[in-house]
Amino acid sequence: MERTIRVIVELDAQLVGLQEVHSSFIQSPQVDTLTQITGLNVIPGPTMHRSDGHYGNVLLTAFSPLAVQPIDLSFPGKEPRGAIDAELNIQGRSVRVIVTHLGLNAKERQFQVDLLSNSLISQKHDLLVLMGDFNEWFPFRRQLLLLNRLLGKIPTRPTYPSRYPILALDRIWLRPMEALRAIKIHRSPSARIASDHLPLKARIAVGARYGHRA
Repeated sequence: MERTIRVIVELDAQLVGLQEVHSSFIQSPQVDTLTQITGLNVIPGPTMHRSDGHYGNVLLTAFSPLAVQPIDLSFPGKEPRGAIDAELNIQGRSVRVIVTHLGLNAKERQFQVDLLSNSLISQKHDLLVLMGDFNEWFPFRRQLLLLNRLLGKIPTRPTYPSRYPILALDRIWLRPMEALRAIKIHRSPSARIASDHLPLKARIAVGARYGHRA
């Protein structure tokens, strides 16, 4: 936990998506320390409930959520999966943020992307941010092509494995893409040992005026 908190502090980000988080991290005293240090609100998105707590995605945000709802992406016979779907007001803009973690099987991932894509059709928000571990690196796989068609083709960076990253498993999509100013890997000694994935960080111009509403 301490390693993860150290990396979150290093990122100095106003939106952070985490995967594979146990509720002991959220509900322990460490989360109070995290909130006090970073000023980020903690929004859990559990996908599995066990006797020792729950487990799943987490959204950390500097902004108070207007609405939060889960998206169930579970595929029959596989580990339960899901997404956090949050609406935020950032600088007077309506911003929708989705944090997810897709499955390990290609058929499972396609099922999950099809479900996600249905919820992405709506363009009522000024900005959409979709981020997470998509467990897919091959650029011509149907699920990535579908998301690129809906949201725009994004720059990719290798994030896995953290010590010698060669696969771009983690992605950040924006709609509209004009909001993206930069995207890079966060490389630090702490990041290399805190997880088997390196953090992917995007710089987003939330307050900019775009050519169309997203």
